[in-house]
Amino acid sequence: MNIQIAIDGPSGAGKSTVAKALAKKLGIIYVDTGALYRTVGYYVWQHETDPGDAQAVEKLLPGIHLEIRYENGVQEVYLNGEATGNRIRTPEMSMYASAVSAIPAVRTFLLDTQREIARKNGVVMDGRDIGTVILPDANVKIFLTASDTCRAERRFLELREKGIQTTMEEVLSDMRRRDRNDSTRTIAPAVAAADATVVDSTGMSVEECVAAIAAIVAAKTGISCDA
Repeated sequence: MNIQIAIDGPSGAGKSTVAKALAKKLGIIYVDTGALYRTVGYYVWQHETDPGDAQAVEKLLPGIHLEIRYENGVQEVYLNGEATGNRIRTPEMSMYASAVSAIPAVRTFLLDTQREIARKNGVVMDGRDIGTVILPDANVKIFLTASDTCRAERRFLELREKGIQTTMEEVLSDMRRRDRNDSTRTIAPAVAAADATVVDSTGMSVEECVAAIAAIVAAKTGISCDA
């Protein structure tokens, strides 16, 4: 099925969970673009480099080889031949990802990788600027959001399930800081595309959110997730 669905929105809105479920229903590939930025941030962290130093980060890019593999239906990002796993899912890597994503050279570095995947496959792709920059001609564009408290609670539970020690207060503070960074950066700010449909998932279960977006996909494309 040759269809492109872009799901953008702030951290903790449920993009990855919803996008995975939607892709499974449609029988197409899910692409977690945030994992790519986290992996670049992880490489920068490994090299003890300030993620806000654009020139220093750009010098590291030639040493990065990224590969996306699907193992048992789950996306895994490989950095220079090594699986990154949960090492890129810590709060610290969230901040590194936010910092490096504001660097034009990093966005250019990852742009072709993301577009090439979408050219070859039907995709549900989530991130911050999929509908505005990566896939501006996507068949369906969704901007998924929720209250900051709701998003922080979701992220806190997710981190706790992964064994990552933090507090609700720390998660909320980090999330608000990342929201400011992502929405105000000059390069590809995390804002809704003009033709995106905004879905507020506050108080919604995953199943309810997936059903709401599936209805939007059906209305815009005629493709049913139950087909």
